[in-house]
Amino acid sequence: MIRNKSVLKALNYVFLVAASMIGCCIFVPLNSSAQVNTSKDITADSLNKINQLNEVNIRKIKISRRQTSSTPLQILSGEELQKLNSLSVADAVRFFSGVQLKDYGGIGGLKTINVRSMGTNHTAVFYDGVQLGNAQNGQVDLGKFSLDNIEEIELYNGQKSAIFQSARGFASGSSLYLKSKQPDFSDGRTQKIRAAMKGGSFGLINPSLLWQSKISNTIYSSVSAEYKNANGRYKFRATNGVYDTTAVRTDGDIETMRLELGLNGVLPDSSKWRVKLYGYKDNQGLPGAVVNNVFAFSQRMWNRNLFAQSAYEKTVGKYSLLATAKYANDYQRYLNPDIVTVDGLQENNYYQQEVYVSLANKLELTKYWDVVLSADYQWNKLNADLYRFSYPVRNTILTALATQLHFERLDVQASLLSTIKYDRTKRGPEDPDRSELTPTVLVSWQPFNQKEFRLRSFFKSIFRMPTFNDLYYTPYGFVVLKPEYTKQYDLGFTYLKAYESKLLSQFSIQADAYYNRIKDKIVAVPSNNQARWSMVNLGLVEIKGLDVNIQSAWQLTPDLSLTAGLTYTYQQAIDAAPSSPSYKDQITYVPVHSGSFLASAAYKHFSVNYSFIYTGERYNQSTNNIYNYVRPWYTHDAAVHYNTRLNKREIRITAEINNLLNQDYAVIENFPMPGRHYRFGLTYNY
Repeated sequence: MIRNKSVLKALNYVFLVAASMIGCCIFVPLNSSAQVNTSKDITADSLNKINQLNEVNIRKIKISRRQTSSTPLQILSGEELQKLNSLSVADAVRFFSGVQLKDYGGIGGLKTINVRSMGTNHTAVFYDGVQLGNAQNGQVDLGKFSLDNIEEIELYNGQKSAIFQSARGFASGSSLYLKSKQPDFSDGRTQKIRAAMKGGSFGLINPSLLWQSKISNTIYSSVSAEYKNANGRYKFRATNGVYDTTAVRTDGDIETMRLELGLNGVLPDSSKWRVKLYGYKDNQGLPGAVVNNVFAFSQRMWNRNLFAQSAYEKTVGKYSLLATAKYANDYQRYLNPDIVTVDGLQENNYYQQEVYVSLANKLELTKYWDVVLSADYQWNKLNADLYRFSYPVRNTILTALATQLHFERLDVQASLLSTIKYDRTKRGPEDPDRSELTPTVLVSWQPFNQKEFRLRSFFKSIFRMPTFNDLYYTPYGFVVLKPEYTKQYDLGFTYLKAYESKLLSQFSIQADAYYNRIKDKIVAVPSNNQARWSMVNLGLVEIKGLDVNIQSAWQLTPDLSLTAGLTYTYQQAIDAAPSSPSYKDQITYVPVHSGSFLASAAYKHFSVNYSFIYTGERYNQSTNNIYNYVRPWYTHDAAVHYNTRLNKREIRITAEINNLLNQDYAVIENFPMPGRHYRFGLTYNY
């Protein structure tokens, strides 16, 4: 990393101005004069297929992005998502290797993702290509995102392997991409409606509606609405080592409403555009830690999330342009009836705003060489009614210069990301202005003539800025913090084999060994007063790991097919600071061994699915001793699906059993998870 501030600022502004000039100078003439031959009837299906990565046929199967990606890529899409016993995105990502899902219990508990033990804030979450932001604490609650309108989930370690992306896409240690359902009108229809109803344990009622409409030959719309209500009540077992108690979790109730409006189209010059409006609102209890025989908690939280985002993409000749804009407005209300202040019950209100604009320019210099220059600007503001609050505003400028050499058997990418950040506050001190340059190099190589086997490797240097809560949260007091600096190294391979006229029709494996090094990790530590904590940079963390993902497909009879998948993760994530009292101990809540198994059998109109998740022994504190030991946990889930047609319309009936063996377990200590529970669903496609 380069830290000469004057040089960095000059380079950043040069990059930013250059990107703007290139985009503006080429964008205007292309729209006004350049014409490209297009068909008069561009359907939504053809729109979806534009700019997809080319796939290579191998013995009647295709090698997809999963095999050719220069960085480890895991995908759940389409039918795979429907097979999982999953209600939200959080439930689905549990089946990715190298992932720890922090789940605080029940249907309403907070759920965040931790990839390769780098921490939640090192994983960026993108929704339809634009990052979901949270400048307050940097965390995205994946439990809020229903799978009802999700078509595909992608998890990249490092970054997305396509260089034509916004600068924000280069700026995190890993990336989770959520893609909403896109309409397909290739069958000649102009209207499609899907209505679904789910219900089951915890008093769950979850209706949803998706309406897709072909407005014209070049424009289509999508409306998705969902309501969810659950009391969140479930039994759990609590023990203090002497007495066992069976209690009922009563503070996990939740009521949510979501509405999404999407509009996509193609202009006469073949440029593409899309607009999305998103609204979410909830009212929920906050499950607390079950300690000292306290089983019920009265705290409540209300959230309201609104955003509007748009994108424009154009390709003419060897030049491509991608412009993106977003405005987000979030509100959170927190109420704690157990604490009484001079003004009444403790109540805090938080107001967040975000403005984001991005311009990415791609130029194909030769058939084998592409160059991309991307520039992003992001503005974040946080207001709160806390005593002596700072009212921070953050301005961030990201500029990425990337290049790619892509040959038949070798793909090499390199990028340099420039970051400028400056905070301003109305009260109190400000975090210093910061500038960084961080490089990334990715390589994918096919060493043999056969396309089935491919090697890949990457190096990435990245960091994460302290959040507003880290710096300005009133009970902590302001402190000067350094960013967390992370270096990532990865070496792996993918192998895909197809078999003709055999029971085993397809087999694939991908495996990656990796090493991560995190410096200046940001943590909260208690001071002399236990009610007042401080945020500090602490020590060094080293992570050595191995991820393995195996998939297979079997055709047992013409009507009976079977798929099976296995994931395994080994992680040695240790405190590597010699001065630390927990030196060489495994860091909090990271298991050495974890994995999952998925199997699905389909026969005519029926399909049966089984899943198993295992998380090995862990420690709930930084010191690894018997008092902080957390035992392993595992769950079995099963589901049955029946597909039929009524008046030529598709109907899908689903019955699920989760935690089949009724295991007592907790992902986070003292936050018990539900035992055996059920869910039923009915989907009607018109």
